[in-house]
Amino acid sequence: MKPRKTSIKRETKETSVSITINLDGTGKTTINTGIKFLDHLIGSFGKHSMMDLVVKAKSRDGIEHHLIEDTGITIGSAIDKALGNRSGITRFSFSSVPMDEALAETSLDLVKRQYHKITLSTKRTKIEGISKEDLEHFFFSLAQNLNCCIHVTVKYGDNDHHKVEAAIKSMAVAIRNAASNDPKQKGIPSTKGAM
Repeated sequence: MKPRKTSIKRETKETSVSITINLDGTGKTTINTGIKFLDHLIGSFGKHSMMDLVVKAKSRDGIEHHLIEDTGITIGSAIDKALGNRSGITRFSFSSVPMDEALAETSLDLVKRQYHKITLSTKRTKIEGISKEDLEHFFFSLAQNLNCCIHVTVKYGDNDHHKVEAAIKSMAVAIRNAASNDPKQKGIPSTKGAM
């Protein structure tokens, strides 16, 4: 496989986001969005996907929603770009990750056909200072721009922090496994010959 690395910048009137990614890294991350819990989630995502990930995100309009959304968009787009034509990958994966009393599952197909169903099952209106809807939107934005079919479900749990963290980790492990090199796979892993 060719090195699967890329850098992407997203510059708008609302935000400035830059991402550098190495899909075949060791999980080394440097994250700075200015939002501590978001940094923590993205750091966990990089660590458990084994991607090297540098994320720098800055708000230009002071609106947290825009920063969270654009960070998700840019991470998803960077992974999509780094995957290239997806030749030689495992393609499908499933991951179940517990965090204390919470359990999250991700099913993933890295086909280039966007579909996502994400159920975080959170109850509080804010988790670690981020609104419930903004956390959900981060997951949606990442999934939409990853350009794949992904289902993330928090099966159960009591603590919303644990639910969200289990969800991002299950997503990370599923992406790691689906993006991994399959030594038996010659070319594009599809009967169509294209993704």
